[in-house]
Amino acid sequence: MLKKVAAVFAIIATVSTLVSAEISFDTPKNTNIQQEIASLDLSVPVAVPVEEKGFFTKVDKEWTVMVFINAKNNLEKYGLLDVNEMEKIGSSDKVNIVVEMGRINGYATNDGDWKTTRRYLVKKDNDFSKITSPVLTDLGKTDMGDYKSLIAFVKWAKMTYPAKKYALIVWNHGSGWDKSRAFDVTKGISYDDETGNHITTPQLGLALKEMGGVNVYGSDACLMQMPEVTYEIKNYTEYIVGSEETEPGDGYTYDLWLGPVVAKGNMTPYELGKAAVDGYSDHYQQIGQGSTQSLLKSSALDRFATLINEFVTAAMATGEKALVKTAASGSQSYAVYDNKDMGHFFGRYAATTANADVKAKALALQAYIDGTLIVHNRVNEEFANGNTHGIAGYMPSYSFNGDYNNLAWAKDAKWDEFIQWYQAK
Repeated sequence: MLKKVAAVFAIIATVSTLVSAEISFDTPKNTNIQQEIASLDLSVPVAVPVEEKGFFTKVDKEWTVMVFINAKNNLEKYGLLDVNEMEKIGSSDKVNIVVEMGRINGYATNDGDWKTTRRYLVKKDNDFSKITSPVLTDLGKTDMGDYKSLIAFVKWAKMTYPAKKYALIVWNHGSGWDKSRAFDVTKGISYDDETGNHITTPQLGLALKEMGGVNVYGSDACLMQMPEVTYEIKNYTEYIVGSEETEPGDGYTYDLWLGPVVAKGNMTPYELGKAAVDGYSDHYQQIGQGSTQSLLKSSALDRFATLINEFVTAAMATGEKALVKTAASGSQSYAVYDNKDMGHFFGRYAATTANADVKAKALALQAYIDGTLIVHNRVNEEFANGNTHGIAGYMPSYSFNGDYNNLAWAKDAKWDEFIQWYQAK
């Protein structure tokens, strides 16, 4: 009995610590956002009892799956379709499916043509032409390109629909780590075309930390499975789902993913992440469309950075700039040409280097990607050539985007030094 009482007090203390962690969103311009991230001390969530009328009650739900659908852009019709896919499955006695969705003028007009931001608990139905799940709240006009909106949604979902484990999907256009909006191209994580705002890569890390982390994070967006992105959020999620290549407009196929999740009820984080990869890949395999999707183990990124640094130091000592450029230029690339499959690059360079140590380190990195970092990888059509290993890295041939230096990856890994070394004459 004493042990149980002590355990309850320990849980209360933990919850109090999480609640007391604060962050200022009025960050001075001369304050690096990485410093603000580091000032918090939150981690991947653990299940805690919920206080109800002065008593702690057991959390019966296994999962709360949270989908942040910023459809305030030209993908609006797909957002409506995706919620209807979720409604084919619906929440269950073990799994909550919670959505925040915003819409915009100028694109889809169906399903009532509402133009605000709504929250839903997704319920199963047989009407695939409109959303029938009850509107829990209508927030009016919100800025879904503000990372504080993402934090608010997740904190609300955790409080309202607590569970033992949490999954978060951020739904929008994507362009890897680089969220610039050159030529007004609608790309980035959570671009809001009404406000012009978007979530930068450092802000994504800040958001996951402030919300208390999740067990599985997924980007239903293009080009996001890169160390430049995943390293930013590695401490706040166990697994990361993403694509090296662009995603078709339809993105995730939510019924194929959530069907197995709800059917089993008590999936592990690995199993849920794998189901997301398989549901996506099965759909595009069936219709014969090229696709990539992988599941990354977050805890493996620290060792990955160490192996990268050892490789970079050895490679730079060889002076084999020409070989590196050749290996990089011939490596599997994606819609952003500077994004190269890292496993393919390390294999190509290992095959040409004259230095035995560098060769061993390159092959070790390729093996680490295939055997430890990427725990599930699915490809279809033109990508089923053995060159897509599940993670792409920034490898520009000539230019270098200085924003790269603001990334956590650039601070801990020497990849930026490697890029500038092989580019130098």
